[in-house]
Amino acid sequence: MVIQSLKKFSLLDYPGQVACTLFTAGCNFRCPYCYNSPLVMDTHKNQDIPLEEVYAYLEKYRGLLDGVCLTGGEPLIQHGIEEFLGRIREMGYVIRLETNGSCPDKLRKIVSEDLVSYVVMDLKNSQESYGKTVGIEGYDVSNICKSVEFLLSGAVPYEFNTTVVLELHQRSDFESIGRWISGAQKYYLQRFVNTDNVLQKGLHRYNDSIMHQALEVVKKNVPSARLRGW
Repeated sequence: MVIQSLKKFSLLDYPGQVACTLFTAGCNFRCPYCYNSPLVMDTHKNQDIPLEEVYAYLEKYRGLLDGVCLTGGEPLIQHGIEEFLGRIREMGYVIRLETNGSCPDKLRKIVSEDLVSYVVMDLKNSQESYGKTVGIEGYDVSNICKSVEFLLSGAVPYEFNTTVVLELHQRSDFESIGRWISGAQKYYLQRFVNTDNVLQKGLHRYNDSIMHQALEVVKKNVPSARLRGW
């Protein structure tokens, strides 16, 4: 496990829980709109946080913190994640995992071993547009489809979310996504936010009107769909 950032306290990252957030280093995608580029590119330039330091912090604040959010980067590409999650669970924490869904076998394993309490899958786009959205031309979406199918089975509480970018998403994508995750427990559309750490410069977000139109398209198949931040 390689942890390179720790947010010590949050009331927002794990709704309903007082939590800390851990950020793993490295990702197998190169999403142009990624706002965490320092955790994706040239991660060797960052300083790792020793695992014992992470464990000591969580041990110290047992009873004050309820949960842990594990995000990245992509946490499921980390070696030793099962042992890491197990140790946190033994302290009594609930764990919210954020993943891009590219490692379905590992996702299924950690859920079956009760190592996470909630899964957030970042659904990048429709299957037809996945490659350009993850920065890998011709990307095979079969693993993404396996993760989607697994979460839709209800094996663990979950949500899907999509960051909407003007240059990457269009109406047909939302129609396709709606059919793909029809009946999902929770689905959020969130607007792209431009920061200095975005992987690719020059991207834009949709205005409020278009975001609401996208939502209405998705809601035909996913009644639970919402706009995040509204």
